[in-house]
Amino acid sequence: MKRTIIIFIGAVVITLILVNVLHKEVYYNLKLEKLKQEYAIKPVTPVDHSQFEELQKDFNTPQEVTGACISCHNKRHIEIMNSSHWNWERVSYVEGRGISSMGKRNVINNYCIGAQTNEQSCAKCHIGFGMTNDHFDFNNARNVDCMVCHDKSDEYIKGAAMSGYPDRSVNLTKVAQNVGKPTKYNCGICHFNSGGGNNVKHGDLENALLACDREVDVHMAANGMDMECVACHTAENHQMLGRLYSVSSTNTQRATCEQCHTTTPHFDNLLNRHNAKVSCQACHIPEYAKVNATKMEWKWSDAGRLKDGEPFEEDDELGNHSYMSIKGSFKWAKNVKPDYIWFNGTADHYLLGDTIQSEPVIINPLFGSHDDEESKIVPVKIHVGDQIYDKKYKMLIQPKLYAPEKGDSAFWQDFDWATAAEAGMKRVGLPYSGEYGFVETVMYWPVNHMVSSKEKAVSCAECHTREDDGRLAKLTGFYLPGRDRFKTLDAIAIIIFFGSLAAVIGHAALRVITSIRRKKYEVEIIDYNTEN
Repeated sequence: MKRTIIIFIGAVVITLILVNVLHKEVYYNLKLEKLKQEYAIKPVTPVDHSQFEELQKDFNTPQEVTGACISCHNKRHIEIMNSSHWNWERVSYVEGRGISSMGKRNVINNYCIGAQTNEQSCAKCHIGFGMTNDHFDFNNARNVDCMVCHDKSDEYIKGAAMSGYPDRSVNLTKVAQNVGKPTKYNCGICHFNSGGGNNVKHGDLENALLACDREVDVHMAANGMDMECVACHTAENHQMLGRLYSVSSTNTQRATCEQCHTTTPHFDNLLNRHNAKVSCQACHIPEYAKVNATKMEWKWSDAGRLKDGEPFEEDDELGNHSYMSIKGSFKWAKNVKPDYIWFNGTADHYLLGDTIQSEPVIINPLFGSHDDEESKIVPVKIHVGDQIYDKKYKMLIQPKLYAPEKGDSAFWQDFDWATAAEAGMKRVGLPYSGEYGFVETVMYWPVNHMVSSKEKAVSCAECHTREDDGRLAKLTGFYLPGRDRFKTLDAIAIIIFFGSLAAVIGHAALRVITSIRRKKYEVEIIDYNTEN
């Protein structure tokens, strides 16, 4: 009977221990629940533009639509004309340069190189009409394209190489009568397709976000919050929050995770403390290019090959262009694990006319270090390649790439680097020696989208590991527990561990010896009392 009771009690104790170990309490993150409720309610405007008298007519030109918009939304065009979306530049302080004006007007990249000399083609992603060359009138309000950001008919599209004008198939009256707050589609027309195609540049911004699930992005998912871009990239007087560090240099007007989620979004305080040096994106974006591949390498030096005198294209196994006569050879990747750098939100850029100081040329150095209080570990896409440069003057060349017809020195028509380089540099007012070559270049693109749920976030062991494929294996300048070895600290830890273990064993041994001696003493007392 006694044995049965002991076994029963033991079973109960083991069961209670297992329940305590295996049971996970469900805690509701009230901050997150509040955000979900806030963004679950989609604002609906009571305004019906189709009823406005000013819009009850056939519009012959897009400028007439802009005039109608301004007639009601007076002064809004002034806000637009003070924005970087319009001016393609910002005036800011850059370390080592002082006060500088930077933007698509004078910054070079290692994709399509630059907008100058190629405005008629690049203007497809400018919020204006009539940008055929560098003489575009930035002070003419009627050139502002209101429709490209505010169209809700899903029919507006700018024509290819039409200087920013809408495609001839667009019904301007229908579009004018169906406008509202910008949607993912409005933003994505340019930002998803920059660099010449879907997901080419960013790797985390692509057309799949228009109708994705939570596996792709928890914010934009159709079966999740279904958030629009402007939910995070808010605007005041048409000045958007959020900066693209291929062209921006200062740590201002940024859209951050903390603006909604605060700096303490977790129940685990250890995770919250990571926020001091680790960005939210570093853990919650374990990979990018989740649906379609992104371009990782672009070699302009391979461009210009022809078949039977004509340009040609080749595709890889995923259907992406691996070679184009007009652009060179490419390498693509899908489901890419990001690289990681220290970044404090500030950057520099290679500007037209800069002298090449070292190779490869870093197109946009992102500043930061572990010792910088403002720096955090951020995930980035690193795009590498080569592009044309002047061997004598040691500067990157802005070639003339686009022209509607052959014979205008444009490389995409004539396939002659020498004439394209001469024409391009003449247009931007820089010298050209006649000697060109190709130099390796590198560009950094911070990854901010395609956010995964907490269940899919980066695990502790992926960073805190000594394995060569650890996520932070290449990030140096600081001590990372689990990855790095500090002999003195390791020796102290070993001494403490084995010292503690020895103390425990010693203490246990003393108790055993004491117990044995006590029992022996008690037996001797009993024997003595029995004898007497």
